[in-house]
Amino acid sequence: MDLVTAIVPMRHSSERVPGKNYRPLGGLPLYQHVVTTLLATPGVGEVVIDTDSETILEEAARVFPSVTLVERPAHLRDGHTPMNAVLEHSIGHAHYEAILQTHSTNPFVRAETFEAAIRRFFDSEGIDSVFGATRIQGRLWTEDLTAVNHDPAVLARTQDLAPIYLENSCFYVFSKATLRDGGNRLGKSPAIVEVDALEATDIDVETEFRLAEIIEASQLFGVR
Repeated sequence: MDLVTAIVPMRHSSERVPGKNYRPLGGLPLYQHVVTTLLATPGVGEVVIDTDSETILEEAARVFPSVTLVERPAHLRDGHTPMNAVLEHSIGHAHYEAILQTHSTNPFVRAETFEAAIRRFFDSEGIDSVFGATRIQGRLWTEDLTAVNHDPAVLARTQDLAPIYLENSCFYVFSKATLRDGGNRLGKSPAIVEVDALEATDIDVETEFRLAEIIEASQLFGVR
């Protein structure tokens, strides 16, 4: 069976939601949700946490003894450092050639969804990378009021509009060679794996953390 190394990069500090990566969600630090899911995904052969956080390094070593912990070097710790640069460092600690990168801020992505992305990468011809995206079927406009995906003179039903996909950062699957050769986790021939908007919930601001708490309390994604 083809396997991937799953990489979860996370910083200790967060400007908009202080301490969010290790802030409790449903009784567990936020990052533990996605790591637990990755460990339950059949196509994930190993999990790597890349972080500058002593809190996460110490705790994860105890809770997840099978996970590889990588302390991020000082020159990659600035919040403006491009993710591709961080990943170029992280893949040096990966056993497998294929990489799945995700975020601690996507706590509700299912193991089945990660597995679908991995299988799409390995089983589809002519693609060199996979990313998660959420379908949008609504009337979209640019800031200067140009209609993007519809004719304002024709009031078509939204369900009849051609869908547009929003890259949601839930996961990226790629090879080490794609990242090293192109400097990007997305290659020249990517493919989309669709993720439902609720499953793709991402935590960037305080209101989104509050929403995640409501979703977790509802147990929509099962007891974890």
